Amino acid sequence: MAPPQGNNSGSTKSGLRRRSLLAGAAALGAVGAVGATSGCSRVATADTEDGGSLLDQLRAKGTVTLGLAGEQPYSYIGTDGKMTGSAPAIARRIFKELGVDHVEPFATEFNSLITGLNSLQFDVVAAGMYINEERCGQVVFADPEYQMLDAFIVKEGNPKNLHTYKDIAKSGAKMATGIAWAEIDYAKEAGVKNIGTFPDQLAGLLAVQQGRIDVFVGTAVTVFNAVEQAGKGSGIEATKEVQPYVDGKPVTDVGAFAFRTPETNLRDAFNRELHKLKKSGELLEIMRPFGFTKDQMTTTRAEEKCNP
Repeated sequence: MAPPQGNNSGSTKSGLRRRSLLAGAAALGAVGAVGATSGCSRVATADTEDGGSLLDQLRAKGTVTLGLAGEQPYSYIGTDGKMTGSAPAIARRIFKELGVDHVEPFATEFNSLITGLNSLQFDVVAAGMYINEERCGQVVFADPEYQMLDAFIVKEGNPKNLHTYKDIAKSGAKMATGIAWAEIDYAKEAGVKNIGTFPDQLAGLLAVQQGRIDVFVGTAVTVFNAVEQAGKGSGIEATKEVQPYVDGKPVTDVGAFAFRTPETNLRDAFNRELHKLKKSGELLEIMRPFGFTKDQMTTTRAEEKCNP
């Protein structure tokens, strides 16, 4: 799926926000442990303009280190202590094709992903990071593997009839989302005045259950997964997908892997394998277990978001 790099955002106003969904307190402990053990292995980046040699270095080493952000379902440490999520699953498949058999996690906060990448703490950002113009000035992106709209967690029956951001604004409903998530900007754009934040989607879901807020807003796949995991009888439900707007225009965000700016050879090789997966339909099959659907597959190219 960083801010101030915020994770995500297709918002042309902030250009930076992105949610930082955590897998819960237990997972956070695992995340810290994994990051600590993975940080000692650094692979130097290129300092020339020839596209870099990182791919050759990774092949020789046999391992690539992935920067994770603890976000479900993009990249996180599962309850079994192992790295999981749509991005690591894609990385395993593509890097194996590129001659790199092993992937290792380096877990950090979403806001630290670009800094960590450029300071050689890991080799690639594998966190579903949204592409926007500002980030394109700091890293090079692969073409996106998914596109995403938003959704709402509401009380069962949706008593305030909330289906759009404007519905939230007009009704005066109490809304919350994640800290520094793109949804903050989208809500403000629609005129929502009172916007609270929670550290993750689980805390937001509980707040809706307990009546402390009327609606929690997140990416569609995050919301749908959270509500499904809550199960029947939880007293909450998910709305259908919600279209955000910026400056009156619809916004559909896209997420992708990120590489250090000189390493275009690695990015290009990654793209070639990614497009093979898209063409064969295998990409969807890799991502489907994490809640992604055919509608979230995309043919958008990175340059379309970097140079809109």
